[in-house]
Amino acid sequence: METLFPDKIEKTETEKEKVKNLSALAILLAGLFLGSLFVDFAQLTVGRGFSRGAVKNYDLLETGGKTWVAYNDPKVAVQVVTDRSCAECDPSEALLWLRRVVPTLEVSSVESDSYLGKLLIERFDIVSLPAFIFSDSVIGTDFYTQASSLFVTESGSYFFDMGKIGLPVGKYLKLPEIDDDDIMAGAKDAKVKIIEFSDFQCPYCKAFQADLNQARKEYGDKILFVYKHLPLSIHPQANNAALSVSCANEQGKFQAYADNLFVKQDEWAKTTGTQKFKDYAWRYGMNGREFAKCLDTKKYQYKVDADKTQAASFFISGTPGTFVNGTFLSGAVGLDALKAAIDAELAK
Repeated sequence: METLFPDKIEKTETEKEKVKNLSALAILLAGLFLGSLFVDFAQLTVGRGFSRGAVKNYDLLETGGKTWVAYNDPKVAVQVVTDRSCAECDPSEALLWLRRVVPTLEVSSVESDSYLGKLLIERFDIVSLPAFIFSDSVIGTDFYTQASSLFVTESGSYFFDMGKIGLPVGKYLKLPEIDDDDIMAGAKDAKVKIIEFSDFQCPYCKAFQADLNQARKEYGDKILFVYKHLPLSIHPQANNAALSVSCANEQGKFQAYADNLFVKQDEWAKTTGTQKFKDYAWRYGMNGREFAKCLDTKKYQYKVDADKTQAASFFISGTPGTFVNGTFLSGAVGLDALKAAIDAELAK
């Protein structure tokens, strides 16, 4: 005979277990609620820390003599590739600027000669240090919205080249290439290679030229001098001057003609067109007709443009800009500074 009593007993025990679990859950929730209230009260009393409720409801909180501000930007991780042995590579100045536009930065340092550093340098074709690689959360910031075109994206990381906005370079990892059609003087296998980006209408380049000529005279074949064009847009005759110098170089008269352009800078800078440059050519025994043809057809415009592109890739926007091997000298630094850079390279 079938009986209902065992089922009733089993159901009763199950219901008791449910009630027990619900009671435990209620006690737990009540404890959490009261605990939260206690935390709020305790933090309010001692003035240390913030409860979740306070953080949620307020954008600005004060405690322990500090003010805590809420930002809408997400936390953004940034890897700074640098070289601790290079004083000029200290990223402090750049980070100070970056935190003004991205206040939620979380910074980690990566040495350029470490495995990760080398990987990042190769991945993003990094030319100079310090270099800054952001996590993908940067796309949620106003900074990225306004400057997205300045980022290079690769594998979910975002490289921002500080040189593009004019911040000073600490150290170059690569040097400008020396091409067969560059204007150069000295031994190609010299230990020290000086590569100058210059503008013949630039007064600072004129001032620097005398020091550069003196250094070349003193060091002779110990250095290779390479001239690269960087005619600035603010100088209306600079491009014509660059073309004329290349035409003079074609006839083996670069140095004499270049020196004359700097000496006569105030004279030809006031002119328009190319006639004055043609007039100068006759003074140095050049074939004037060939020179004029070279200048009129802009035979070396491709070279001037190539040098300008190369300068931009190294963030050189002013003249003179001079490499002494891996050391970059910005502006008319003077003979002592130039010789010190050369001596340092010869001593290596």
